Amino acid sequence: QVRLVESGGGLVQPGGSLRLSCTASGMTFSLYTMGWYRQAPGKQRDLVAAISGDSSTNYADSMKGRFTISRDNAKKTVYLQMNSLKPEDTGVYYCNAGRSSSTFWGQGTQVTVSS
Repeated sequence: QVRLVESGGGLVQPGGSLRLSCTASGMTFSLYTMGWYRQAPGKQRDLVAAISGDSSTNYADSMKGRFTISRDNAKKTVYLQMNSLKPEDTGVYYCNAGRSSSTFWGQGTQVTVSS
């Protein structure tokens, strides 16, 4: 059974930083493209960043230069380093694992950027 567990969310002031982690179990982690998605209140869930098994990355335009996605295949963990956070970065951040027609989601972690 695949399980994705996120951690690292919380309340941070504008301009601050957070690092999210997502640890996987029940899957061959290195074969999956891992992604972080954000769902702001009342909005759809959108891609923040993704990283393939060979560590190729892509980012939503608004996150480029501020967020960095990385993975540690030995630890079955994907990270999202978020810097220069803005109030509009507030939302629930979900971890996703995708391969072929299979996709799995974590339960989400809340990030609130507010003074």
